[in-house]
Amino acid sequence: MADSAPHVPRPPRPRSAVSQGVGLAGLAGSLSWIGYARWHHLDGPYAALLHLVCAGVPMLLWSVLVDKVHRHASTGIDWANPRPARETLDISLTKLAGLWATFGGIALIFATGRFYWQGIFAFAMWCLGWIAPLLFLLSIPYVIWLDRRLVEPKDGAWMLGAWLTGQPGVDREAIYAHLRSWAVKAFFLPFMLGVVPGGFGMFVRTDLNAALHDPVALANWLITLMFLIDVAFATIGYMLTMRPLDAHIRSANPYAAAWAAALICYPPTILMGDNGPLNYRPGTAEWSYWFAGHPVVLAGIGAVLVGLTAIYAWSTVAFGIRFSNLTHRGILTHGPYAVSRHPAYLSKNIFWWIATIPLLSTGTLVDAARSTLLLGTVSGVYYWRARTEERHLSADPAYRAYSGWMERYGLVPRFFRWVMGRR
Repeated sequence: MADSAPHVPRPPRPRSAVSQGVGLAGLAGSLSWIGYARWHHLDGPYAALLHLVCAGVPMLLWSVLVDKVHRHASTGIDWANPRPARETLDISLTKLAGLWATFGGIALIFATGRFYWQGIFAFAMWCLGWIAPLLFLLSIPYVIWLDRRLVEPKDGAWMLGAWLTGQPGVDREAIYAHLRSWAVKAFFLPFMLGVVPGGFGMFVRTDLNAALHDPVALANWLITLMFLIDVAFATIGYMLTMRPLDAHIRSANPYAAAWAAALICYPPTILMGDNGPLNYRPGTAEWSYWFAGHPVVLAGIGAVLVGLTAIYAWSTVAFGIRFSNLTHRGILTHGPYAVSRHPAYLSKNIFWWIATIPLLSTGTLVDAARSTLLLGTVSGVYYWRARTEERHLSADPAYRAYSGWMERYGLVPRFFRWVMGRR
């Protein structure tokens, strides 16, 4: 009898750039403040902003005191050998010129777009209006202090400042990378910040006694909780792109297809919203409509939707202080990313299909077919987003190692291989 092939042990999953502890620390702070706010009926915008503080501070403390992220080589900081300020002052002044020019360009865009002063964006503009002068002033000591310790202080901001002031040694690709990174923050942060108060206030104001006696109300209440946690962690991630925390943007996606796929999923350029060409909701009804009068079914579907939203929120919490779209800020391999490379996109799309049930229509069969095709197109957009993200991140050997491990051992990739008849 021929000897059987030797058993090859499964290699360990590649190490994650973010620890599990940082997200859990932020989640503990988040839930503590949410509980306190409900107890004391604090449902206003200031309470919602304090929620960001209560989630963000524990993550900062964990990152520095436990994970010691400031000591990572990937920060590009040499803490042991700071240079005299006189050696780096010229670099810092040039960098500040580039940074302030970037701030000015973003401010001009915000001032020009009327939509930024209406609806949810108005709250974000109010917040940014208050913080902008402080950010401007604090950038001076921060840049001077940091440049003394950076191994290579001539980054994209310096390149932009050098180009503006006519200095030699300008790398245009570094300028483009700098502008892409700030474009990510400028586009996504106002939206994230703008939706912070709404979900927070809705969750705090909900009558829990009524929700406990209605499976639909209870599911919607818990879904609101998951979304407000997701939005809070995402907002914190966009705010804390700081090199001393090893949370800086390594690179922003350079591919136009990636930007197109992402921007059509968010206001103000969203295509899936009301009156948008990919709006699949006309002619449909919520899941609770179709199963009204069947409390057991409603409770079961509600539990599934809450679970999917929890996975979606977990996918953001796992980033700790590093979440942002269209960027590379370190490769995550833990939590839901040990099961799927795109757990947020997967859970979100399954949620939409179950919550909407586009095959059932309050109108005609044509309406049902149209809604099904449109929702399928939306799911296709998220597949497109996933592929463009993989293309960007695959420039990093760490991501290629993670992706290879997931392809062979990840639960979701293995499931899809089984469905398609591939081993």
